[in-house]
Amino acid sequence: MNTKKKILYVEDDETLAFLTADNLEQHFEVVHCANGKEGFESFCNQTFDLCVLDIMLPDMDGFEIASEIRKRNTEIPIIFLSAKTMKEDRIKGLKLGADDYLIKPYSIEELILKIEIFLNRSQKTSDKTVKTYAFGSFEFEPGNYQLKSKDKNITLTERESALLQLFIENPNTVLKREKILTALWGTDDYFMGRSLDVFISRLRKIIKDENAVRIENIPRVGFKFVLE
Repeated sequence: MNTKKKILYVEDDETLAFLTADNLEQHFEVVHCANGKEGFESFCNQTFDLCVLDIMLPDMDGFEIASEIRKRNTEIPIIFLSAKTMKEDRIKGLKLGADDYLIKPYSIEELILKIEIFLNRSQKTSDKTVKTYAFGSFEFEPGNYQLKSKDKNITLTERESALLQLFIENPNTVLKREKILTALWGTDDYFMGRSLDVFISRLRKIIKDENAVRIENIPRVGFKFVLE
């Protein structure tokens, strides 16, 4: 007997929450919370496989919830649903460790597809034996999202880990943006391209003191992970 995956869904709009939860419950076990504080308390007291968070919430907004979740769990997928369309909001959400950011009004079918993709990816990651990569002075365990060196022990997000693994497995090779986007998100649309730039920037900051390693920008083509 297959057990349904458990989703934390935090949304204060009563009508939207009813419609979305009703559709999600056909595929998953859903715990709906109508405010941020209740949502975070539910996360702390129960075990979930994925979180779907509105941003503009009473008591505690979605960004705050995601930040607190990431302090406790670096692996659980997080999807933001929001009417906030500014690029800065998307970037903020992704920097907090979110896996995706859907703009309202969203397609229920797309939301369900995204959830299934992230749940499948998490399952594959948990099933893998621990694989370690070495580059420069770093050791990288993608299955545990751990990047270690003599003076650093960094926990990456799932998306950062997937991006770094893609680079490591294709050293000194030009990777087209479309290939990277498709590998990480399953699409190469404009907004995911902006998200990719955020993750590239974060990885560059992490490895900036490593002289033998760098991520080169290849204009109008993509990126190259250079190992010397």
